[in-house]
Parts: sequence; structure tokens; C-alpha cells
Amino acid sequence: MTLPLPHRSRVLILGGTADASALARTIAAEPNIDAVLSFAGRTDQPKPPPIPFRVGGFGGISGLADYLRAERIKRVVDATHPFAAQMSRHTVIACAEAGVPLLALERPAWQAVAGDRWVDVEDLDQAVSALGAAPRRVFLGIGRQNLELFASQPQHAYLVRLVDPPRGPLPLPNVEVVIARGPFDLAGDRALLRAHRTEIVVAKNAGGDAAVAKITAARELGLPVIMVKRPAVPDRHCVATVSEVMAWLGHDTAPENRGV
Repeated sequence: MTLPLPHRSRVLILGGTADASALARTIAAEPNIDAVLSFAGRTDQPKPPPIPFRVGGFGGISGLADYLRAERIKRVVDATHPFAAQMSRHTVIACAEAGVPLLALERPAWQAVAGDRWVDVEDLDQAVSALGAAPRRVFLGIGRQNLELFASQPQHAYLVRLVDPPRGPLPLPNVEVVIARGPFDLAGDRALLRAHRTEIVVAKNAGGDAAVAKITAARELGLPVIMVKRPAVPDRHCVATVSEVMAWLGHDTAPENRGV
């Protein structure tokens, strides 16, 4: 059982997801928690949270462990993207070295339902191969990371949705870019896939609500989805909701316990 935090104890939240933002908003209302939210820096202008934040890496495992000691961090919450596997692996080791309890806020993976036409693959290399040789119109719903892998299949026409405008040419010879920031809705994603005459979707199994619209839209339109499995991370204590994180921190956010 994890004991409640002492008064004004410091908590590090590793963020970059809608879940991390929701956690930051909840923690902002708790005067006994002195939290800092860390962004990896992959988005040029992250939306400022209602708590102190930092942007950038820590310098590997040793750098993160040093940061935890120097900043006197008492708890760490890993609320990074499910595909930020290296950061999660580093965090497990660094927290163990620094003697800091760690909790992962990890949303459940999406599960295929009736009408889905998923092609499950282990990683992005398999996703590239799964597209096949025949030219297709592909929605790459994977962000801007790893786009270069798909350059080996130049016969396809790619549609990529990014949060920030690219700083230079993308590594794809036939690509159209849409700039938009989630969460996305079903009507919008259905219209996007139709407008670009999309034939197949490539997606990482991120889970959650912020990006599920493209999966639902593909189901409704009868489109196949190449679904990339989440990478493995070391065993760690995981929860799926902000309220469970707050309980771990010793703050019950249930309405019946707040007189609401």
C-alpha cells in the first residue's frame, strides 16, 4: 500500500498525452501536491498546463535519476504515449536507482469489434510490408515519427496528419499533409478519409478517446486498418484513470468523498 504524500511533496508527471493533461488539471486543484509536467518536446508549442512544466529530455537514465534526486521528487507518474517505450523503460530503471515510487497511467488498448477489418502487426516495419506492392491511398495515422520507414514504399499516395507544420520536406515522395490538433471527432475523420479517397489506414494502437475517431470512421467506411501493436516495456504498476492516480497519491477525487 502506498502512503499518502507528505505536505507539498513533489511529483513528476511525464506527459505528452490527453491523460497527462487531465491529470495536471486535477492536480492543479490539490494544494498539497507540488507537481511538474515534463513534455518530450516533440510538439513545437504544447498547450501550457495549469501546473509548472518543462520541455525536453533528461539525458538518459542517469540524467533522469539525477533530476529526481536534485529536485527531490517523491513520486513519478508515467503518462507518456504508449509508444514512447524508450522513455518508459528509462523511467523504470531511473526510479529504481533513485528510490522513487513509479506509477504508469496507461490507457487500455483498442480492441477490434464487429465490422473492423484490422491487420494486426508487431511493429512499424511489418506495417510497411503489410501495405503491399500495389499502389494505394494510405492514411498514416502515426504522427511525424518514423515516416521515413514508409519511404521504401514510394508507390503509395500518403496522407499524414501532423500537429505542427513540418520544418522541411517529409521523407515521402507522394504525400499530402493536414495540420490539426486533437482530439478528433468521428464526423471530421469520416469526412477526411472520404475527401482523400483513402483506401487503407495505418494506426498505432494508442487506445483512449483522443484519436479513436479514425478507427471508428474506417470501420464505418469499410476500410482496412493496419494496427500496430504496442511495444513492450518492463513490468510496472499501472492504472487506467486519473482518479486511480490521485488515490495512489493519497487524494481521493470521487465526488461522494468531496461533498459534491
